[in-house]
Order: sequence, then structure tokens, then C-alpha cells
Amino acid sequence: MRKSEPESVPVSIPFVVLDVHADGTVAVTVDGKPLEPDPFAPRWRRSSFGQIIDRATNDRTTAARVEVRESDGTSFTDIIAPRRRRAPQPKPEAEKPAPLPVFFTVEGDGFVPGEDVAVAVITGHTDAAGTGAARALIDPARLAPDAAGGVVEVLLFGRISGTTIIRRLP
Repeated sequence: MRKSEPESVPVSIPFVVLDVHADGTVAVTVDGKPLEPDPFAPRWRRSSFGQIIDRATNDRTTAARVEVRESDGTSFTDIIAPRRRRAPQPKPEAEKPAPLPVFFTVEGDGFVPGEDVAVAVITGHTDAAGTGAARALIDPARLAPDAAGGVVEVLLFGRISGTTIIRRLP
């Protein structure tokens, strides 16, 4: 007994014909049936090609064979492929609000009023106040503990006075 094989079904794609007239208007058929523009819309024109293809292919979800017949007797044929379907994007999980950063304050005296004070673990620079005091706000997210047991030190260095303040962060 022979295995029965399913019958092959011929592949069929819509056949779109655009007959371009000398005045630039276009008559369109899909598989021999007229495809008219929307009611009250102007007649199809050469510039309507994209709209015609979108309508004939259900917004390019199916392929179509397109033949354009020009008024001078020339013609060309092409296959319009459907757009690739994108996999649906997974829905993002409910995002947890990011924790607010905790800042540490490092202060020291002895700076020249208005001098530039370097901050290290270098995260930026700050200016000394009019009283000669300086302070820096340190974002712990930007700090990396050193290899010596996780101790983080911050240095304030006055670029004019040479004042150096070293503090350990808690």
C-alpha cells in the first residue's frame, strides 16, 4: 500500500495591473476586478502608486505581482514582497522606581576664599566659600571601593593654598 501524499496547492498571489493613461491617471485592476479609489477621492494618478499597492496587498501583508502598462506601450512587472512581520515586543515588567542616591558630605577649612578645590576620588571640582571653607557632595554610585578592604577616602585639595583634606566615607 502506498502512502497517500497531500495534493499540492498552487501558490497564488494577487495580480495588480496599472494602466497609465497619457494624462497621468491610472486604471487599476486586481485579479481582473477594478480597484477604485475611495468614494469622493480623486482618480488614481501615477503619484498614487503607494496607496494603490497598500490597498491591493492589505497594507503590504501579502505579496503581489504588479504590472505597470505605460501609455507609450512599454510595461514592466515586479513582485512586491510583504513587509516583514515583527515579533511582538514582550511587555515590560512593572518597573520599580530607582532608589534615590545617597550623598556624603566632605568638608574642610583652610582654603583661600574662592580658590579651586579638587575633589578625589576624582568626581569633580568645587569652590571654597567666602569664609575659606569648601565642601563636596559625593555620589556613592560613582565610587568604587579600593582593593584594601573597601575603604573609600575622599581628598579635597586647594589648588592655590595647597590645603589638603582627606576624609574616609562612612
